[in-house]
Amino acid sequence: MFVRFVVFSLWWTLWISAAHVWGQSGHNVTKTWKTVAELSSQESERLDFSTDTPRHAQFSYLPAEPYPFTPPYTAEELGFRSMEFPHQPRWSCVYADAGATIDQWGHLIVQSQTSGIVAYRGNQGLFEELYNTTPGQTFVTSLSQDTGPPEKRGNQSLFSRYRTDRSFTKKIDMFVYTPGLRRVRRQPQPRRSDRFPNQAFTFDDTFGRDAWEWSWRILGTDVLHKTLRFPTTRKSITLTDTHGALHTTPVGEVKLMGKDYPAYTADGGVPCYVVEARVRDEWLPGYYAPRILYWLDQHALYPLRIEEYNHEGNLIFIETRVAEHRNPALKERGYGMQLDLYWDLTTDLMTYSTHDGHQLRQWSEEDLGSYFKPDFLRREWFVSDVKSQAGIATPDEFFLRPALFEEKFPEERKIVLPPDLKARIDAQEKAGRLVFTEEQVER
Repeated sequence: MFVRFVVFSLWWTLWISAAHVWGQSGHNVTKTWKTVAELSSQESERLDFSTDTPRHAQFSYLPAEPYPFTPPYTAEELGFRSMEFPHQPRWSCVYADAGATIDQWGHLIVQSQTSGIVAYRGNQGLFEELYNTTPGQTFVTSLSQDTGPPEKRGNQSLFSRYRTDRSFTKKIDMFVYTPGLRRVRRQPQPRRSDRFPNQAFTFDDTFGRDAWEWSWRILGTDVLHKTLRFPTTRKSITLTDTHGALHTTPVGEVKLMGKDYPAYTADGGVPCYVVEARVRDEWLPGYYAPRILYWLDQHALYPLRIEEYNHEGNLIFIETRVAEHRNPALKERGYGMQLDLYWDLTTDLMTYSTHDGHQLRQWSEEDLGSYFKPDFLRREWFVSDVKSQAGIATPDEFFLRPALFEEKFPEERKIVLPPDLKARIDAQEKAGRLVFTEEQVER
């Protein structure tokens, strides 16, 4: 009897200890993820595990089934559907963007307020790029105008993105303007692995990747309850709605897919498919992140979490998002990013972005001929008056580093952290806010 009591006590102590660790790491004690082998027939009914499917008659790198496809989805079709949702919306609109970057020492090295305007080709989202644009044609042009802080006001960037294939690989034209120089400068084609200056994301992270450059595999399912995590030192966030009205929302009421999402679980989670993308070397030889994992919500197939792995198989980057339904005409494909957090684990650098005050916009031919041309930049006219109050004032208000969820898909995810980063993460989970290199980690 005594032996049974000792064994039970030991088991109970270990269970409580594990539950405490999971809770401190942002995890639920309940197992939320399943591999393909663990899925029931009902859970698999919207998935097609075929790897050899008919091809498009004109573009052999596209599936034969017309986009946006119908269930059951192959892994490749899930990859194409995720392509619908880059950082910037796939429709014509205006919005305000408030963001900041923070380093491991707690320095806010970038704070920004910008006005973004987007002119998209057609009104069918990704369908326009796939079928109504030929390689070498542009499918979207966007203008970013800095409105703050004061020393950056008037800086502008104009981007035009191209439909690509194996023969036409140019992805973007970029022009910049600064009031101090009063000149518009055309920028060289950026390398896709280049990070934006003093920010945590690369050009591919923000502009998106082409699904046909990757091979796809379904890993299983998961339920996400948190993506971006607010610190205990921040109680609310002020967001701007489509009419320009400000709404202060307690951080606990910010929902992963917005208030109107129809597929939340009973406890507020979002069921996701987890898929793997492996780079096709014939398309992208030597690509810096040859393996990427996506958590796609099962209703819209929106990427709520993205993980990138290097050539050694180690996790190097995490992106987490909060979305909102913003374009009803596109139905479930009309979700757009509201909050976005990028974390480069190799430097412990984080950047967040808020797309605020989003408004759909139909541009006239006169607008298209004026606002979306390089010559327009030197006029220093601000096209949109949308404002955002979602910025932060101090490092204590910055989002926590994303949860690592080390227990999920352990055979598929290799997470190796240097001791100093692990110490900062452990201290963060204990403190409920970011902890930096120069601080005592036991605080």
